[in-house]
Amino acid sequence: MSAGQFAVFGHPIGHSLSPHIHQAFARQFGIDLEYRTIDAAPGGFDAAVRRFFADGGCGANVTLPHKTAAFAMADERSESAQRAGTANVLTPLPGGRLAAHNTDGDGMVRDITERHSVDLRGHTALLLGAGGAAHGVAWSLLDAGVDTLTIVNRTPEAADALADAIGEPARAHTRYWEDLADLGAFDLIVNATSAGVLGKSLDLPFAVVGNRALCYDLSYGTAAAGFLAWARTAGARYAFDGLGMLIETAADAFELWHGKRPDTDPVYADLRKQFG
Repeated sequence: MSAGQFAVFGHPIGHSLSPHIHQAFARQFGIDLEYRTIDAAPGGFDAAVRRFFADGGCGANVTLPHKTAAFAMADERSESAQRAGTANVLTPLPGGRLAAHNTDGDGMVRDITERHSVDLRGHTALLLGAGGAAHGVAWSLLDAGVDTLTIVNRTPEAADALADAIGEPARAHTRYWEDLADLGAFDLIVNATSAGVLGKSLDLPFAVVGNRALCYDLSYGTAAAGFLAWARTAGARYAFDGLGMLIETAADAFELWHGKRPDTDPVYADLRKQFG
């Protein structure tokens, strides 16, 4: 059964696991899937996306650095995309229009609570970063029941903007990066910065890691290695990268496009062998 053309847009994009993941999902249902990577520089993203859908594209994933642009170019936006102000999935609508979705937050929470069996209710959470990745997961953390969400970013204005957008000052608030060592310990620490992707160190204090803490990096593989090594040295109870989140967000997109929910566990097990 042929399913049409699908793609993931990014810059760079050659490293993407999305084609592998979606092909693995498609095999579960006997679907003959065409899924490719498209490298689009920021200035050419809009035109590349519109060309892809004009040529018969049936769905697109969007990764760095285009998630904000994907949201902006859409004609309709899901609630999760509206809250985040970013999109990682685009689907075509009649008349050449596009719908935007954001599956990042739901995918992360499902990875933590279902795959890793950690209940987030009542947790004190520290969110490192306030860019598009942080916007994609902040609301889902609150929906999952974290008690408080402390947002810290090297540019305080960006953290303040995210907290203001959430609009729950009793639960979501900001602190200064230079004060991290004095903020106390947290039950959940989420690294939503681009430091690992850029090969930079965060230089975080061990004092933020509570005795039952879960440390989670939205990146995976080499990009997450530094943060996870810090978490383990600090004595975190759990230290996970975002590989499971990537697979879960892909499953949401796959179900949106094909109307079938894939089994993510065998795909996770296969890729975990590669990334340790």
